[in-house]
Amino acid sequence: MAAPKISVYSLSDLKNTTDDALPNYLTSLKFQQSHFIADVRLALGYSAVLIAGVTFYADYKLGWDATKYWTFWAVIAYFILNGALTYWIWGVEKGKIFTGEINDTLVSIASSVTKHKPIYNLQVRYGKSGKEEQTLKISAPFTRWFDSDGYFVATPFQQWLATEIPAISEADPKKVIRNSGKEGEKTTDTQQIKGNADMTKTSGDGVARSRNSKKAT
Repeated sequence: MAAPKISVYSLSDLKNTTDDALPNYLTSLKFQQSHFIADVRLALGYSAVLIAGVTFYADYKLGWDATKYWTFWAVIAYFILNGALTYWIWGVEKGKIFTGEINDTLVSIASSVTKHKPIYNLQVRYGKSGKEEQTLKISAPFTRWFDSDGYFVATPFQQWLATEIPAISEADPKKVIRNSGKEGEKTTDTQQIKGNADMTKTSGDGVARSRNSKKAT
């Protein structure tokens, strides 16, 4: 199945598509993903909806006088659950897109973007069970794995992750770029993004025209 095309100008689409690709890649490497955080969020959300639905149905069937006492407590429970859900999303989940482990190494990855900046930021926490965890912050432009038409290209993204994150490097050493330099200077021999190639070609043509113009004068 071909990757869906998205708008390269939509920061949320770029982030969401990348967020979806990361867990898929890690689970393909035999990472054991934990769904506990997502399960708690869903349980809180559905519980609040269920209380609202039951309260509405009871009021519709029995009338206000018969249900006002229970409605009072249902409203309180609803707001408590929504408050707990808000705290869970912002205080516990904190943008986490993957939590899991491989070979007794615990890995937690949270993603974020800054408004109007097409840069993908990851905060990675990892460490052996029972030992002190380490924190790693990495970032890269979306143009590294999205071509100019808006298609996601998996290989450069996977190479970036394998090169930057030790736990992934061990699980997928073939994707590690051995001769990588500083951020923004890394290149891949196996995959070139169409948009970046077009930009390089355009820049080269402009330099050539400038040199020919100087010779002519």
